[in-house]
Amino acid sequence: MQATTRQRSSPGAMALAGVTGAWRGIRFGGEALAAALSPSTYTPAVRRSAARQLCAAAWDVLPGVVLVCALLSWVVIRIVSATAHDYGLSAFALDIFVRSLVLELIPLFIALFVALRSGAALGTEVALMRAGAGVKGPRRREAEALLADLLPRGIGNGLAVLSLTAIGCVVALAVAYLGLYGFSPWGHGAYARAIGQVFDPVLLAGFALKVSLFALAVGAIPVATSLGSARELRDVPKAAPRGLVVLFVGLALVEAVSLAAKYV
Repeated sequence: MQATTRQRSSPGAMALAGVTGAWRGIRFGGEALAAALSPSTYTPAVRRSAARQLCAAAWDVLPGVVLVCALLSWVVIRIVSATAHDYGLSAFALDIFVRSLVLELIPLFIALFVALRSGAALGTEVALMRAGAGVKGPRRREAEALLADLLPRGIGNGLAVLSLTAIGCVVALAVAYLGLYGFSPWGHGAYARAIGQVFDPVLLAGFALKVSLFALAVGAIPVATSLGSARELRDVPKAAPRGLVVLFVGLALVEAVSLAAKYV
């Protein structure tokens, strides 16, 4: 028994287990993405499960997210407008606000929020299923479990990122108008022109791609990381932190590539 334990805890065995787990997670991510893009996947049961996950991840926390985005937007627009006025750059205040908060901070904040609230819990459940009897057995049973439970819940988390990001950005733009023009209707033309100059087609396409990658990462990485872990009960507490670390690294890479593509 002791020899077996030492063999399992040796550096070579741990490295092999890590590579095997990473490959299993990558394979799951590819299979999940292919299944998510297939129209035949969306059976009534899958749609119901995805809708329940979307409600749990987005609808239940919508008032709080709207309030946080509104408060954050109000503070940022006041700071940006006051600083720009002091340096004689008032004409660029809205451009700076949109590029910093709407295009960068809010999407990243929403992705991290959904990951911490729903992604970590889903990763822990997957680890418990693997340690118990939920996802054991042949690969066919794993695929059936994926389609029945894991895939729709991952889709729900991804849709939560997309929907909350859209709502947060709209709230931020509305608060920015109130912060700059108040309740006056005479600023609509100048405000619309300024927003149109920021959201050119190339920038808008890059923003949509970044948010989509955020949604894909939040929906797939926690589950893929948990499926790549060992099937032992003692490894269950490590599943959520490991998945969050991998997810944070993935989000940081997407954000870094996005910033480099736009400003370097």
